[in-house]
Amino acid sequence: MLSHLRRERGFYKRVWMLSLPLILQNLITTSLGFVDTFMVGLLGQAELSAVTAANSPVFLLQVIVFGLLSGLTILVSQYWGKGDMDAINRCMGVALYAGVAMSTAVSMLMLFFPETVMGLVTNNAQLISLGAPYLQIVGVGYIFNAASSVYVGAQRSTENPLMGMVVFAASMLLNTFLNYVLIFGKFGAPAMGVTGAAAATLASRIVEFLLTYGYALRSKRLPLRPALMLRPGRAMVKSFVKYATPVLVNETFWGLGTTMMTVIMGHMLISEEMLAAYAIMGNIDKFATVACFGLAGAAAVIVGKRIGEGASREEVYSVSWCLLIISFLLGMVVSAAMAVLLPTVFIPHLYPLFHLEHLSLTIAVTMCVVYILMMPMKAFDITNITGILRAGGDARMASVIDLCPLWLVAVPLTALCGLVLDAPVWMVCFSIYSENVCKMPWGVHRLYSRKWINDVTRGTRS
Repeated sequence: MLSHLRRERGFYKRVWMLSLPLILQNLITTSLGFVDTFMVGLLGQAELSAVTAANSPVFLLQVIVFGLLSGLTILVSQYWGKGDMDAINRCMGVALYAGVAMSTAVSMLMLFFPETVMGLVTNNAQLISLGAPYLQIVGVGYIFNAASSVYVGAQRSTENPLMGMVVFAASMLLNTFLNYVLIFGKFGAPAMGVTGAAAATLASRIVEFLLTYGYALRSKRLPLRPALMLRPGRAMVKSFVKYATPVLVNETFWGLGTTMMTVIMGHMLISEEMLAAYAIMGNIDKFATVACFGLAGAAAVIVGKRIGEGASREEVYSVSWCLLIISFLLGMVVSAAMAVLLPTVFIPHLYPLFHLEHLSLTIAVTMCVVYILMMPMKAFDITNITGILRAGGDARMASVIDLCPLWLVAVPLTALCGLVLDAPVWMVCFSIYSENVCKMPWGVHRLYSRKWINDVTRGTRS
């Protein structure tokens, strides 16, 4: 197994150069998202829980867009290996049409039926009242986000992740500043509370789109070819549907499953405490996985490009195992770091900042302990599913491996423990993260088969 780690000269440097901008982008986004959560948390536990509930449908919209981008990566990374810029523009065109259309549809539901959407997440009247105005405003911003993310995703798949890091860093910095101004009423602005947080997000998404569009007009590395983007051709649409649809379905149902966890917690007798603790754990999770997702993004580009260049199946297989071993080791390092931070930083300093006390504090600590135990497997699964298998064109099986443990194990087990049995907190927390126990062995079995290695670029020119 360790023989796969012996790579050609410069391989690890390339992995690092591709991963670092993605890690920094995720780190910046996560850091500023944490600041957002902290600012809302200063308003009170009820406000924090309301925004957590409101962000569930927003999160679902984000994962749908992420699914499109993952499908885009499958095709673009292999076309990049072939040097086919026309095909890359056609791919972007299909993704742009689909992303903007779906984002607009979901955003309109949030805009015109916010109380109904909130009612699907929680039956707590106070949380619905606080979250509905937030939902009306924040959803519109993701129409702009979908458009900008398509071009950023294409740049990332052509080995230019730095562009996305700069654009999203600027957007998140603006978001944080406007949050401070609008939530608390600084510099003469009215104190808008939760609604101010939504307005800040909308403004930052618009600026993000303008920055991306300005960059795209000047880019020589990946120039826009409007005629190809606006008319991508039937062959490209067919290819995109074939390889992106399983990923899109995967991310949509994964997002629904994750949202279902929030719904279950939102209907528990201790819903406010569970949602508050889950909100903090969600931010810790984002920090813990920034490097994992960065490495997974690099893996997708490396594996996809190798396939597009015509590398042998055994070469692609060996490179993939190398990247997965690194991922697992990375997960172990993250687990060790969190095990140190929990008693030294989280419990004495972090949790009190968010007013987590008594039961909320107990839930937050328990969630973190279970998460630490699952982290190495989670890191492996992230790179395997979102990086390796998808880049190899095996999106359907990747979806099965990702979704079955979630919907057949984690969701029903959490509902049973949280709503029926009124089980101890540690059992509910274990249920939330139980999917990882099933995913890794299944993913390893699929890797050994080598059936996931496919050239997806054949027959897509129109």
